[in-house]
Amino acid sequence: MRISNIIVALAVLLIFAPGASRSHAFEITYLGPAGEPARAFPKPERSVAKIVSPLRSTERQRDAFDESGQLAKLLAIKPGMTVGDIGAGSGYHTVRLSPLLGRAGRVIAQDVTPDYLKQLAERIQRLKLSNVRIALGEPHDPRLPGASLDVAILVHMYHEVAQPYAFLYNLAPALKAGARVGIVDLDRPTSQHGTPLGLLRCELEAVGYRQIALHQFVGDPSYLAVFSPPTDAGRKPPRDIVACKTAHR
Repeated sequence: MRISNIIVALAVLLIFAPGASRSHAFEITYLGPAGEPARAFPKPERSVAKIVSPLRSTERQRDAFDESGQLAKLLAIKPGMTVGDIGAGSGYHTVRLSPLLGRAGRVIAQDVTPDYLKQLAERIQRLKLSNVRIALGEPHDPRLPGASLDVAILVHMYHEVAQPYAFLYNLAPALKAGARVGIVDLDRPTSQHGTPLGLLRCELEAVGYRQIALHQFVGDPSYLAVFSPPTDAGRKPPRDIVACKTAHR
């Protein structure tokens, strides 16, 4: 067999081997159907931070206070679960939660920036993480499969969501009954890459989510706000959603 044919054959085996992650094939695509369009929802009456980097700070700094370990403990993330890392960026939490979830579990690493996802797919391949899937999303719609997530984490990215009401509305169908949504951010204005807690609660409650817990990270000023998603009956229709006013900033 010629060397070139051997290389091709090895590549095919890598991509299609049993248990291999679809990210090994570098398929950067939507995993779920389109939800409601952004135009059906009110725009936020507050600033939206720009996406400036696929990571918040160095991974060494985040490991120093065990950010991923604290997050997993506070959200009771266990083997066999499916976790959506929404706005995964460089995959800090994706690569740390993957071993915890085990072969029966899964991480769905979602982002709206294809270049970030391509780099993350390469990282997943290098680390040979077979329980990770890559998912492309839209700014107003995470485009995830229905009833696929036990937990969704949004880490230092909520302030970058340009259409929060549409985004939260379209995220809800991807959450299983009893699922939890964990949002990590700093309690400061969105223009300063944070989200005031009052504003966060107001925007999620406007769609039908309910806050069930609030935690402070040890060794870091970030908070973790935990919400339960609305049921189909409890999810407000787009026409009934009212944008939060400046008083909640």
